[in-house]
Amino acid sequence: MSKILQFYRKRSEFEELFNEPQRFKVYSEHHLDQIAQIRRLPEEQRFAMHVVAKVLPFRVNQYVIDELIDWTNIPEDPIFQLTFPQPGMLAEEDFKRMAEVLRSGASQLEVKRVAKQIRDKLNPHPAGQKNLNVPTLNNEVLPGMQHKYRETVLFFPSQGQTCHSYCTFCFRWAQFIGDKELRISSNETAHLHQYLRSHKDISDLLMTGGDPMVMKTKHLAQYLLPLLGKEFEHIQNIRIGTKAISFWPQRFVSDEDADDLLELIAKLIKAGKHVAIMTHFNHWREMETPMAVEAIRRLRETGAILRSQSPLIKNINDDPDVWGKMWRMQTHLGIIPYYMFIERDTGARHYFEVPLTRAWHIYREAIKQVSGLSRTVRGPSMSATPGKIEIQGVTEVAGDKVFVCRFIQGRNPDWVQRPFFAEYDERATWLSDLKPAFGEQRFFFDE
Repeated sequence: MSKILQFYRKRSEFEELFNEPQRFKVYSEHHLDQIAQIRRLPEEQRFAMHVVAKVLPFRVNQYVIDELIDWTNIPEDPIFQLTFPQPGMLAEEDFKRMAEVLRSGASQLEVKRVAKQIRDKLNPHPAGQKNLNVPTLNNEVLPGMQHKYRETVLFFPSQGQTCHSYCTFCFRWAQFIGDKELRISSNETAHLHQYLRSHKDISDLLMTGGDPMVMKTKHLAQYLLPLLGKEFEHIQNIRIGTKAISFWPQRFVSDEDADDLLELIAKLIKAGKHVAIMTHFNHWREMETPMAVEAIRRLRETGAILRSQSPLIKNINDDPDVWGKMWRMQTHLGIIPYYMFIERDTGARHYFEVPLTRAWHIYREAIKQVSGLSRTVRGPSMSATPGKIEIQGVTEVAGDKVFVCRFIQGRNPDWVQRPFFAEYDERATWLSDLKPAFGEQRFFFDE
């Protein structure tokens, strides 16, 4: 443990510059110039980051800056791409427009107005999550909850609607821009428990965000401990989605209430609940640090099952060797590879998206590099409006080149595991780009 504590207490250039030796410090758009000065980033790059950060949320912490980014490989470094704004993340015309506004010295009100106009074009809530997935109780809409699939309810605790750092590709970027109309959150524990109590067909609760692991343990316990009551026996699985192991593994090792958090998880498991920590790793480098390894070890000691899911993202991990190494490391550390997702049709999708045919090729080449223990990963999968749809391959049927697809999960349970075919299109990046094969007019789920 001394090695871990030594790692944790390491002073950074930033702490020395600001004379604030803090355990956890985050940086926003206002700190970009200071970061750029320390890392000797060119003025043009510095300005470009400001332009993008006025539109898309930016937040990075000390740990990511000091331990994950290779500052000798900027801007190509994958963790730099993952956390710092890049000029290509906005469409060329939108980048130019915001750049002109900033150069003109426009008011903050004008900057915000232009930023909103650009954001409105970026599909802030894909897959119907803002209108199709919101449940009701006694004819009352329950904000901060989503119920898309019969067995699983998503809950967005208000105390967890931020992250230790923000991923540039995040499909929930709209949670972090300060627009209350776009934000999904709730602090109504009573509503959550009433809804779960009244739906016995629900077996899984997914705590999501943001990142629930930003919350203090005492707040997380208020949502989860009541589920140990007899009236919630049907809630068998508690999932917690988090990227804290990547961006702030200290949460599970040396934070003030780290031990309390692990005790909470162990208590849920001892009472008979299956607790799944749904980790998000975008690159194998996130699992290399001693602190991350220790966080994984401590979580596993509670009895929790760790699963890993992540999108395939251009400029960050669109390489089968990266995925193969990442899955091997996860299996070795005791994490179950779970999903390879297709980058969703939101935000800076043009910068991150990978054609479906290339996504399938990357998945296939990566899966060939691992043993059967790592071939638990499903994908490449799209979390689209009708459900989770997997690209199973590219083949020829009766002389036609097609995508072979199937539903992993469906808004309609009858669609689950149902295969279907789509015309091959080397440019297609999302379900909406696909057309039914063999002359069919529509897919069966379109009706």
